[in-house]
Amino acid sequence: MAMIGRRSRRVRASNPAEDLIKSLYAEHGRSLLDYTTRLTGDRAAAEDVVQETLLRAWKHADALQSGVGSVRGWLLTVARNLVTDRARARAVRPMEVNQPVDVPAAQRDHADTVVDTMTVMGALEGLSAEHRAVLVELYYRGRTVNETAAVLGIAPGTVKSRTYHAVRALRAQLAQSLGKSGEVRR
Repeated sequence: MAMIGRRSRRVRASNPAEDLIKSLYAEHGRSLLDYTTRLTGDRAAAEDVVQETLLRAWKHADALQSGVGSVRGWLLTVARNLVTDRARARAVRPMEVNQPVDVPAAQRDHADTVVDTMTVMGALEGLSAEHRAVLVELYYRGRTVNETAAVLGIAPGTVKSRTYHAVRALRAQLAQSLGKSGEVRR
């Protein structure tokens, strides 16, 4: 219970290992970061190595406080070993690439193609001879408008006009034949 007029102060216990790490970072942190940045070529990776080095120093605080050997030498050696371990680990792992895996495209069933062909052929039979002839020359035989006009003996403008009306009539035939069977196919 706090007394009126007195401030309660929280007394912080000193942790020797924490104090050691703070002093190591204050004294050697900058040179350690520069050294690891030169080794890795990456500032973020170097910061990770410095953090891991200081963590290992905390774990081995008793060895560092014994006064045997150079503290900076110990830190630089640990950092170099960490960088070497990371490089070896990367070399063992396969390189990651951001390329899609070659997956063959799904192919339609041959039966669907046969059914579609039969449906279109049936709808073509319902067209007039002039319309059917224009569509056969253009779409099945792959002729141009001018070639179709020459084969059929009509003007290119007539080929275009018949094509327009033939496609519309074919759509109507297909809608009618598909409507009877109840199937909706695209």
